[in-house]
Amino acid sequence: MEVRLCGMCTNVIKFDKSIIIHDSPCTHMKLYKTTKGITLQVNEIFYVLEYEWDALINRNDLYGFLQKEYSKAKTISNEQANEWCSKHVLPPIGSQEVWAAGVTYLKSRDARMEESKESGAADCYQRVYDAERPELFFKALPHRVAGHNQVVNIRKDSTWNVPEPELALYINAAGAIQAYTIGNDMSSRSIEGENPLYLPQAKVYEKSAGLGPCLYVPENPIAAETGIYMAIYRNDKKMYEGNTTVSRMKRTLPELASYLYQECDFPVGCFLMTGTCLVPPSDFTLQPNDRVDIRIDGIGEMINFVGVK
Repeated sequence: MEVRLCGMCTNVIKFDKSIIIHDSPCTHMKLYKTTKGITLQVNEIFYVLEYEWDALINRNDLYGFLQKEYSKAKTISNEQANEWCSKHVLPPIGSQEVWAAGVTYLKSRDARMEESKESGAADCYQRVYDAERPELFFKALPHRVAGHNQVVNIRKDSTWNVPEPELALYINAAGAIQAYTIGNDMSSRSIEGENPLYLPQAKVYEKSAGLGPCLYVPENPIAAETGIYMAIYRNDKKMYEGNTTVSRMKRTLPELASYLYQECDFPVGCFLMTGTCLVPPSDFTLQPNDRVDIRIDGIGEMINFVGVK
């Protein structure tokens, strides 16, 4: 008899000849916001929910609410759902702000120190990594966010641009983590490296953030062993590939959410990107028409194409 873990949670699946036994039932829920409406995927079945996006997601126990809701919702075919969730999918954001955390992984600290060594500011990133208080910064308003299969931009006035794949949290108005999605924190390393005070210009511009393709709503907090993967393609040639796990993050997810909400109110909740540990080599910079593929276990895959405003 073979025993392994389900790929989207920590539930054990036992294989005994042709019989599959779950030690506990796996219910995986994904919310997709599309131009056709909101669809909820529960395992392999898709349902349509008649709600306004912000009102739907901004609640306590989103998982429990969706469990009750889908039992009375109408279903759509997998073919129709695939069309909605590929051709018509939108970023899973309503009127929320997007924030980000920096230097939460050792690799990120090293990269920030490398890019800023000529400016003499490398030491500040070591201090941030070691400090009790995390680095948190504003990233985007909803209209500057790209979704799956959409374009993210690089800056024309930057010579060194990279994507940063990140686990992103959806936190409700009460400060509780309710769901997860994939984040792409586009970054100008040349601008931030010139002066740490240029961080807003390096991070905040038109289509500087990607979120998608859905909100992943698990029953339990996402596992530390969750894998994060990124590949970058140029003319179908793979230019970079890397992977990491959430467990390599120095800080906890509730810790980051707590600091963000200490002195800020978010009436419809907020998205928080939690930092990256995947950094392309220092001789690499994005070019227009590059493709960035980011995948996170359980959530799925988000593809972005690179453009210039």
